[in-house]
Amino acid sequence: MASSCIVKILETTEIKPSPESPNFASESTLPLTLFDAYWFQIPPVERLFFYNLNDLTPADFSSEILPKLKHSLSLTLHHYLPIAGSLKWPSHAPKPFISYTPNNGVSLTVAQSNADFHRLTGNGIYEAVELHPLIPHLKSSDDSASILALQITLFPGKGFSIGITAHHTVLDGKTTTMFMKSWAYLCKQRNIQNSHQLPPELTPVFDRDVIRDPTGFDLDVLYLNQWLTYTIGNKSLKVSTDKGAAPNLVRATVTITPEDFKKMREKVFSKSLDTSKTLHLSTFALTLGYVSSCIVKARGGAGDRIACLAFTADCRSRLDPPISETYFGNCNVVPSDISKARGYMDFENGFAFGAEKVSNMVKGLKEKGVFEGAKDRLTPFFELAKEAAGSVQMITVAGSPRFDLYETDFGWGRAWKVVVVSIDKNEAISMAESRDEKRGIEVGLALKKPEMERLLNVFLKDFV
Repeated sequence: MASSCIVKILETTEIKPSPESPNFASESTLPLTLFDAYWFQIPPVERLFFYNLNDLTPADFSSEILPKLKHSLSLTLHHYLPIAGSLKWPSHAPKPFISYTPNNGVSLTVAQSNADFHRLTGNGIYEAVELHPLIPHLKSSDDSASILALQITLFPGKGFSIGITAHHTVLDGKTTTMFMKSWAYLCKQRNIQNSHQLPPELTPVFDRDVIRDPTGFDLDVLYLNQWLTYTIGNKSLKVSTDKGAAPNLVRATVTITPEDFKKMREKVFSKSLDTSKTLHLSTFALTLGYVSSCIVKARGGAGDRIACLAFTADCRSRLDPPISETYFGNCNVVPSDISKARGYMDFENGFAFGAEKVSNMVKGLKEKGVFEGAKDRLTPFFELAKEAAGSVQMITVAGSPRFDLYETDFGWGRAWKVVVVSIDKNEAISMAESRDEKRGIEVGLALKKPEMERLLNVFLKDFV
């Protein structure tokens, strides 16, 4: 299926924050919070933004696009200095922390590819490994790891892509998205007076005192110790450079429209045992419930395996008191549900089963709050990791329809396609607002080819 493609590295450099009026002293540190510690040793998140520019030549790319992207990146890092730093854990320190100076920089790789741009940005099936050469690596060692890496790849005559790899211990999806939109904003405003300033909705807040632990368990230390127990004392910050995806995984994208959601709600209410009609049936809950049922059915089998459903919920507005929406760092929890797969596989009721599971998780978070059961939140995932291969099917969610990723415009138009590459490593799906359908949701999938074909053959056929 994969065509022979070559990615040629043109340049590897480091972009430093612009020197004007540095926001911090010569050397600064930023502590990790309990929300950051939860993600310790979780693999980085890799995302690609594609931009379609027909007839783009290497000369125009080198003389026009690349210099503007580099300059605006430097301006952006002036506002996001910790991103240019490193996550560190010296042997004498009780906990890891972020260290940064104005002289630090972010690794930027510039490349050129002859891959089929329109196939990689389409919705059809292609091999997952085809995206890997477009994604950069984080630099890391046992006691230090870079926080962000970027790669800009030219597709002559088609456009370019921006690949971003983000360390999840430091950055959640909301912060990474805010950084990308800040970069795009400053690039697009390059010819306007005071174009180095960011609007309030893109200005990061670094105050760690707003994150409080009301549990009395010192959750940051507890989570780190749980990770060390799980990894048998491995404190290493070294990030694996193994691309990780199974060679037989393929990718595809599906879209659910507002009309589909209307039919979905009707079906869930007709099948649900919850006659009070108090189900939380947002478009997110409907999407995750339906896609989860499709994925479990596509794998097939007897249904005796465990199906673990989990998603990330932003907590900035859920804390007491709420914190700024532009808070820099992780601020989320991961509600999860563990059930037998057969519940999702029921031909008539599998979708309603999944939607009710998501609904209950959302309602539980609203009713019980952010910190209910917080000390045991990692335990189920560590326990499931001990199960025999094939006995557990994980379905997690990367991204969010609320991020409005397709509005990331550097001055050459909105994103043509946004892809979460790293879902092919951790049994995840990605969610974003639909590129083409207003109020629709776009779902990225990475499955074995037979499973993908089975899923696509029946997707949304239930509602025709």
